Amino acid sequence: MASSNSASSVASNSGSPCAACKFLRRKCLPGCIFAPFFPPEEPHKFANVHKIFGASNVTKLLNELLPHQREDAVNSLAYEAEARIKDPVYGCVGAISVLQRQVQRLQKELDQANAELLRYACGEIGPTLTGLPVVGSVNIGGYGDGAMRASSIVRHLYEAQARAQVEGTSVTLPLAYNSTSCGAWRGGGGGSNSSANSNASLDHKEGGDSI
Repeated sequence: MASSNSASSVASNSGSPCAACKFLRRKCLPGCIFAPFFPPEEPHKFANVHKIFGASNVTKLLNELLPHQREDAVNSLAYEAEARIKDPVYGCVGAISVLQRQVQRLQKELDQANAELLRYACGEIGPTLTGLPVVGSVNIGGYGDGAMRASSIVRHLYEAQARAQVEGTSVTLPLAYNSTSCGAWRGGGGGSNSSANSNASLDHKEGGDSI
């Protein structure tokens, strides 16, 4: 605000009226409400504002505002007036509509890019999961009677992990379905043999204790 007051005092001391007073053909007195915002070197600024809003309306508006609010108000009036002169039908609304359409278009492109990235991330895992042999059934974690197809479980878990990586979150795969277990399913029996051996050793130990 100090710069605005200094501009007003310089305009008054130099004897050169502000753009508003010069346009209205009146003497620019000290403390002129237009002087801080319409310097003599910008006559078109006040001419546009006066053409659209009228000098009396602008004077009334500035008097109702606090001093620190006036500069922003004048800049807004000048922008709206210039936009209305360029586009008499829509004014600044036309520029806002153009920007909104650009935002919508860019948002749609961003959504498409994210969807393509998700498909690419899932496609990296898809070919390896497609070749998995379908094992009859496995008990989840070794407990319970419920059985599910191993390939279906692994596929859903890895697809969930891929989506989580794209979204910036994390999904931890269960121990029973890690890459080692997947390799055992692909190899056809490595994991089953280890499980059988573990069960056999456990039975042997229990048998020994009972003796």
